[in-house]
Amino acid sequence: MTATAFEPVHAARIKDLTSIKGIRTNQLTGYGLVVGLDGTGDKSGTEFTIQSLVNMLERMGINVDKKDVSVKNVAAVVVTAKLLPFARIGSKMDVVVSSIGDAKSLVGGTLLFTPLRGADGKVYALAQGPVSVGGVGASGASGSSVTKNHLLAARIAGGATIEREVTFSLNGKKDLTLTLLNPDFTTALRMSETINAAMGEAVSKALDSGTLELNIPETYRQDISRFLANVEALEVAPDTVARIVVNEKTGTVVIGQNVRISTVAVSHGNLSITIKETQNVSQPRPFTETGQTVVTPESDIEIKESDNKLMVVEGCATIGELVRALNAIGVTPRDLISIFQSIKAAGALQAELEII
Repeated sequence: MTATAFEPVHAARIKDLTSIKGIRTNQLTGYGLVVGLDGTGDKSGTEFTIQSLVNMLERMGINVDKKDVSVKNVAAVVVTAKLLPFARIGSKMDVVVSSIGDAKSLVGGTLLFTPLRGADGKVYALAQGPVSVGGVGASGASGSSVTKNHLLAARIAGGATIEREVTFSLNGKKDLTLTLLNPDFTTALRMSETINAAMGEAVSKALDSGTLELNIPETYRQDISRFLANVEALEVAPDTVARIVVNEKTGTVVIGQNVRISTVAVSHGNLSITIKETQNVSQPRPFTETGQTVVTPESDIEIKESDNKLMVVEGCATIGELVRALNAIGVTPRDLISIFQSIKAAGALQAELEII
């Protein structure tokens, strides 16, 4: 599979190209139990699940011996969530529930009351509710089973209630900092010029390839949200580094728009090897007492190499010309991986070659 971009770079909103320093998403994590499973929970040897269930029952005033506890209908899970900026107390957010024991499925389960903590150890949300698994599974008495999609990770839409806010106030600020998601000096300068032109004064300055400083005008000091909304709505054509990304596992090749190639001669041969194994059996004659049957393997190896000629790929000024030149020599996406590596080594590829 090869992906290319033939059209010129289109403008994008500044809100899609940047983030505001200090306004960020925070990760929350918690440990809990999913109950109500139909015998697909953790096995009896999962000690931490048993201990967690016993501790929960004791908090409810129920004393029980660990030896008497079965967890086949219970699964220990890790619960994760993203606390969005400016999320307020009482609002809801989705959570992801993932098994950490040896449960077979979370289908039909319910997550019990689970505190979600931030990196500072404080509780920011509480999660609870029935889980939704995007898969299905079935098994027979003989041990055979069929599953579709993943059964050990689930979601709860709106399953957590926010109990603590991450404080960040825009009031009283005189300046803000925008961080480019893809740092680039050209893009940063274009953003600064676009903002200054829209505001009618020099309120923005590119500090480096990834940072833009915004000085809030006096007229917006009491209405910073409006100022940010106006800035984020402005459109800028982002510039990109010439880059080719290759995924050797899947054979995917993605070629950026600014990739250029100098004139180079390319010959790429296809080598195929066929190995055929034959078992020859030698038996002694009838009524022979000293003979024995002998099996001798025989290998037939055939090597074929396609007769490819050396072809010249002229210097390409656009991505379209590059693709047409490569198609002219009859290469496949898999061939492109080694060809681009060789062209890069020859110094004829004016682009970054990234292999993932």
